[in-house]
Amino acid sequence: MEPQLLNDPTQFPSDEIIFSHIGNTKDIWIKLFEFLQNDYPEIVNEWRYYNDGKSWLLKSQRKTKTMFWLSIQQNSFLTTFYFTEKAEQMILESGISDELKNQFVNGKRFNKIRGLTITYNSLTDLEYFKELFKIKLSIK
Repeated sequence: MEPQLLNDPTQFPSDEIIFSHIGNTKDIWIKLFEFLQNDYPEIVNEWRYYNDGKSWLLKSQRKTKTMFWLSIQQNSFLTTFYFTEKAEQMILESGISDELKNQFVNGKRFNKIRGLTITYNSLTDLEYFKELFKIKLSIK
């Protein structure tokens, strides 16, 4: 995995800074946030600097529920969803790639949750994001 960027706590991650790092995935970035804004305007996205990871992360929330975390790497960006066991069947039956399904099934458990990370390289990855986002919304 590529190292995370945005490690300067004094430099807020503006669009200009983000776009200078994510390269050709800028169009995917724009489409992802258009999807959220148009279909889920109640979603709140907030950048924060986290001392434990020494980088800026975007936390996306719906009310008090964390939907996903986003980080920046060179020439791409990542989103990580955390799911409980309740989501496993929905994830396995979804249209996401077998690689992502395997990542979830075989992933490290943190108490009762497991992470699922998408690295954005194509518009297909955005479709996987939408599916996982909807699964996350459906879980109580």
